[in-house]
Amino acid sequence: MLPNVLTKTLSDDRRVLAGWTVGATLAAIAYASFYPQISGGQMAEAVAGYPEALREAFRLDDLTSAAGYLGSSVFGLILPLIAMFYGAATGARAIAGDEESGRLDLILAHPVSRTRLVLHRFGALSAGALVIAFAIFLGMLAIRGSAKLTDVTVTEFAAQCLNLALLGIVFGALAIGIGAATGRRGLVFTITAGTGVIAYALHTFAGQLGADSGRLLSPFHYYIGGEPLDNGMQWADASVLLGVALALVAVGTVWFNRRDLNT
Repeated sequence: MLPNVLTKTLSDDRRVLAGWTVGATLAAIAYASFYPQISGGQMAEAVAGYPEALREAFRLDDLTSAAGYLGSSVFGLILPLIAMFYGAATGARAIAGDEESGRLDLILAHPVSRTRLVLHRFGALSAGALVIAFAIFLGMLAIRGSAKLTDVTVTEFAAQCLNLALLGIVFGALAIGIGAATGRRGLVFTITAGTGVIAYALHTFAGQLGADSGRLLSPFHYYIGGEPLDNGMQWADASVLLGVALALVAVGTVWFNRRDLNT
């Protein structure tokens, strides 16, 4: 009998997940630790000379506050891109990786339905995203005092980290859905990562292009547009991210069940 797919996936991917977790957490701590130097005002004065469009796009007008600095750099650029690539890479392996390697036939030869396989792989990816986000949350709390980040409350850090997990889950769901439909791992990663880059650019530059409403099409808007580091949990935005992820997995599952895997 094949072991539980979810726990087996988590066990098999534990080293990869550990790498993502340690890397993302160290990156977050390293860049967050620069805040005391940034808050002195010299960087703000330098940024004031940048074009207004650039300052607005990358949220550079409030670097002297903890939430402003973290929202423009750590949680505004570095971590969301890490989360996106985590989702793309992990989701690409979830179904398409098995199909390309020939393991998929062996897995489905056991009493495991296609629907169960997709849902368990999605569950493992989601658990991994939550582990990464929780580690980052603990890292932020560990340096909160020394890095002078106490203006951001524990609940506000928790809200932003939860949204970070949801962002990774959205792109993971997209990759799983495309993988279930195509079975081609390289194509899955390329499309998902490309979509992520376009979505980030849309969120960042929509205002400069005179298309503010275009941000509503980007998951990055729902990830940070409500400014959780200032305002706490934005449940409506989080619900959109979760709903999109579930919808993508549902569509991928339907397509996977209809595919002839022998062609």
